[in-house]
Amino acid sequence: MAKRNKIKVEYNGKWPNLCSGQLVVYIGKTKWEFPEYCLISGGRVYRDDDGYYVTEEGEWSINNWPKDFPDDDGLKMLVVDVINEKVPLGCCGGCA
Repeated sequence: MAKRNKIKVEYNGKWPNLCSGQLVVYIGKTKWEFPEYCLISGGRVYRDDDGYYVTEEGEWSINNWPKDFPDDDGLKMLVVDVINEKVPLGCCGGCA
């Protein structure tokens, strides 16, 4: 399995559509280009008991991995951890 320091993340998503950028992950010398809209925010927007809208940021998950990405859950979890360290947290798109 790759070590955390061998994983590099490039992401160009930004407000107001933080979740729709291009994600590129490097593991050692291997470059992985992810499909569009692969990041899903763990955040949410809701209305509280007083009728005010509240936004909560949450950690990212990946819903669409590159076709040939290794089927190794440990590696995938490590990649998601690094993404959550490097990419600002979102809340359902660009609501924050």
